[in-house]
Amino acid sequence: MKLYNDNNKEELARLVGSNVRYYRNLYNLNHKERITQAALAEMIGVSTGLIGTLESEKQMVSVPVLWNISQVLNIQIDQLFEDPKVK
Repeated sequence: MKLYNDNNKEELARLVGSNVRYYRNLYNLNHKERITQAALAEMIGVSTGLIGTLESEKQMVSVPVLWNISQVLNIQIDQLFEDPKVK
């Protein structure tokens, strides 16, 4: 188990951001309606810029925002924290 702290918070932001982008694109492949960054942002009540910043792996967001993203994308929240090599 890996613990995250201030020394590796950038690594966590990269991991979560890449996973949000991965699962949003995966959702787009598996459903008729595409979820753009703007659509995802609107569905969870945040700005498009926040989703863009998250997916560009520059900033971490709050757990409630991640929870809402997981609900829209129909995944478990822990999938946003998984190592991409496992996918």
